[in-house]
Amino acid sequence: MTLASPAHAQDEPLKAAAAEAGATVTASGLVYRVLTEGSGPSPQATDTVRVHYRGMFPGGKEFDSSYSRGQPTEFPLNRVIACWTEGVQRMKVGGKAKLTCPAAIAYGARGAGGVIPPHATLQFEVELLGIAAK
Repeated sequence: MTLASPAHAQDEPLKAAAAEAGATVTASGLVYRVLTEGSGPSPQATDTVRVHYRGMFPGGKEFDSSYSRGQPTEFPLNRVIACWTEGVQRMKVGGKAKLTCPAAIAYGARGAGGVIPPHATLQFEVELLGIAAK
C-alpha cells in the first residue's frame, strides 16, 4: 500500500483550479482566475492596497474573511504571502480574482497560527478596492 505524500495530496486542488475556465498558472505555481475584470490601475509590490477577501481551504471551508468582519483590510503588498504579492499585482482596482496558492508560496511547511496546517494549498477570493496614495 502506498500512502499519498502531503505534497501529492495538495496537487489535486491545484489541478482542479488550473482546469477552470480562464485560469492561468504562473511560473511560481499560482493559479490565477479573474472573476470580475477591474478598470483601475494595477498595484506594484511596494504599494499599500485595500482589499476585501475570503480565504478558504480547497474543500470550501473558510478560515478567514474580511467580509465577515464587515470591513476591508489594508496592507503593504510586499508584506504578505508571496501568492498575494504576485496575484494582487495582476489585478486592477475594481476587480475580483480567485487565487489558488500552493503551499510553497503560501505558508509552506510552517503553517500559520494553528489555523492553517503545514503544506496547505489555499484559495482566496480577493476584491481589489484601492491603492493607497504614496
